[in-house]
Amino acid sequence: MKGFPRAASWIGLAFAAAFCMAGCHQKLTPTITDVSASTASAQDQAPPDQGPDPAAANEAPVGAAPSGPSYTTQAPPPPPEQAGAAPAPDDQDYAEQPSATATEPPPPLPDYQQPPPPADGYIWEPGYWAWGPQGYYWVPGAWVEPPYEGALWTPGYWGFYGGRYLFYPGHWGRYIGFYGGINYGFGFFGIGYEGGYWRGGHFFYNRVYNHLNTRVVHNVYSYNAGNRGYIGRAGNAPRASFRGGARGVQARPRPSDAAAWRAPTAPRMSTQVQHARSYQTNRGQLASVNHGRPATAAVSRPIPADRNVRPTARGSQGGGKRQ
Repeated sequence: MKGFPRAASWIGLAFAAAFCMAGCHQKLTPTITDVSASTASAQDQAPPDQGPDPAAANEAPVGAAPSGPSYTTQAPPPPPEQAGAAPAPDDQDYAEQPSATATEPPPPLPDYQQPPPPADGYIWEPGYWAWGPQGYYWVPGAWVEPPYEGALWTPGYWGFYGGRYLFYPGHWGRYIGFYGGINYGFGFFGIGYEGGYWRGGHFFYNRVYNHLNTRVVHNVYSYNAGNRGYIGRAGNAPRASFRGGARGVQARPRPSDAAAWRAPTAPRMSTQVQHARSYQTNRGQLASVNHGRPATAAVSRPIPADRNVRPTARGSQGGGKRQ
């Protein structure tokens, strides 16, 4: 009988050890989370009241309603993807003339990390799929020195029309224009631009949507704009890289997009064109080789400014050749 307390104590220790092992195992076992579901839930949540959005200054003020077709942010029904069945392009009233044509869709946009800006005053140009002699290739995202003070970059985009995919190159301007509703990230959600804004000759960076080194850039603020772009649901690819068709982003220009295009704009700089062309034969950038995962998604080396690029009014002759 004297051995019973000793045996009981050993039994108690065994239970305690087992309980500890279960608890420790529970802590060491990684928790698997549905990232897409959590991201969608976060996007659906409205941001708290933060006051006026300073980046609203990036969108052109709207006066009288423009003449011509109606403008809406509602998604139109996807047109059938047969040659000749899609409506005529309306992008010519909001974007540069197409610079490339393809018969196959560009791959979805890859996820990647943004390098920090090299100094104050640089503007982010998100990466995109371009078309070259060997098919689609990825042009890495990069920070760009703007051609003039107050310039904002409206990204280029692919649009599907009549069985073809047309690329509309981006442009510079005082306001952010139409870029096909494509969610490029980093403040470009398909509508406007939340990555920063100009004030008093200085560019202010939104730390919510940019990767910043505050020892290098000094004009920083925080504003969570929530989800104000096109999600790409209802059969669309999560990171659709083109507008139109049954699988692209269903987006139409808004009145502010039309107003931005009527304001003075400038074409992409020669340095941006050179940046894009330097990757068209790089095997790691070719979609046929990387299967949608480019070897170099973004670069830390900035693109220098071309000071010969100046904004001009629509239809005027100055400002250099539209590239």
